[in-house]
Amino acid sequence: MSRVCVLEEINGGHDSLAETLGRSGYEVTRLADPTAALNETRRDEYDVILYGLKRTAPDGIEFLQALRSAGIETPLIVLGGETPFPSTGPLKHGAFDCVRKPFDADELCARVDRAVRMNRLSAENEALRVERADFEADAEQTGSGRTLAALRPQVGKAAASPAPALIQGEMGSGRETVARAIHAASPRRARPLLRVHCGAWSPERLEVELFGHERGAFAGAEAVRKGRLELADGGTLLLNEVGELPLPLQAKVLRVLQERSFERVGGSDARRTDVRLICTTSRCLSESVARRRFREDLYFRVSVLSLRVPPLRERRDDIPDLVRCFLERAARREGRIAPQPSPRAMQVLQTYSWPGNVRELRNVCERAAALCTGGVIEAGALSAWLGGDAAPPEIGAAPRRMRHGHLMEDMERDLIERTLVQYNGHREKTARALGIGVRTLGMKLKQWREEAAAAEARLAAEAAERRAG
Repeated sequence: MSRVCVLEEINGGHDSLAETLGRSGYEVTRLADPTAALNETRRDEYDVILYGLKRTAPDGIEFLQALRSAGIETPLIVLGGETPFPSTGPLKHGAFDCVRKPFDADELCARVDRAVRMNRLSAENEALRVERADFEADAEQTGSGRTLAALRPQVGKAAASPAPALIQGEMGSGRETVARAIHAASPRRARPLLRVHCGAWSPERLEVELFGHERGAFAGAEAVRKGRLELADGGTLLLNEVGELPLPLQAKVLRVLQERSFERVGGSDARRTDVRLICTTSRCLSESVARRRFREDLYFRVSVLSLRVPPLRERRDDIPDLVRCFLERAARREGRIAPQPSPRAMQVLQTYSWPGNVRELRNVCERAAALCTGGVIEAGALSAWLGGDAAPPEIGAAPRRMRHGHLMEDMERDLIERTLVQYNGHREKTARALGIGVRTLGMKLKQWREEAAAAEARLAAEAAERRAG
């Protein structure tokens, strides 16, 4: 139901106006003074505000400026009195519309309806802007393989439920694509799907991205800013790599799940939100709970529905469809005809271990579309790009199997180090290619340096002990 705030400053009030709007299906709140209206609008969202003129403020501009200074963008319709209407002053200062007595009920309701639709359209445009900035152009996770086919019924069940969902899988395996498929098939599909990468920003910046901030909350906060929880209202919020969420923010996210409310940074007013939460992780969250790096109560809340996206090496029968999709999309951007892999090149692609999963396959296809000018992708070129682990097999040779004991941590480190080499040590490009934050990448590199230094120190100490003995 659309919500309308009627600020009654004309003597005699607007009883008939409130009744008319109520009969038309609006939820009407009547207030008597501008300060109350400002405070009420800060606490609760309205779709439109109707402001009745008074003699001491004949054009409504002062109240309109107070609204905008407070960061409130709700459309304002100025209602004139019996006297001639005060020109176009309110419109020039951002009022949505101006109406003078006597009011025609049908016309006024039509104008209120236009303001409501404009307000919602503006919110959706802002959400789409954030969504476009968040999501890189990523090919759809296509394929007709048995492993991926088994995942589709789970996606359908998750889409039909309003409960939080947890999507587990290795980096680059297509977790975000599954999250988007859940949203697209859900009753919330007409509302925004927004993403927050929990490891991409500092805890302070992440808190602002999630919850927004009030004006003056900190240095540089010159205006109110809505967070993703507000922009995604009625839709879906995707918390990517939720295992990276700092513990203090975990408590705040838990409150959102339990109470459907939150406060902006620097504010104390509880704000309601209706958001479906989907989380992704490449970590084992139960291990993080055991190590006290992730709250157990939050883990139980976000994993009501749990899905696992298999790595690409477990669904090799999807590779031909994915290769075709990636090559066609990359060639279309280049304005060229998509090259085709030779039979031996396709064998290379289907027997390679793909530690970077679908994301690595996409990067290889984009490189092939840009560099292969003869219309055919040869196996030798792929082997050079993928390293020695991708030597062209003999026709009919059995697919190579992953060796036992190859830990996920080792695979992650190997992928990061290879990507760093590919981008000549450029951390920003490496992080972007891997789909992680620069801060997360830096923390991993620092951890590995410290582990290497500790190992060297231990070996030096053992050598010294042997010499002393």
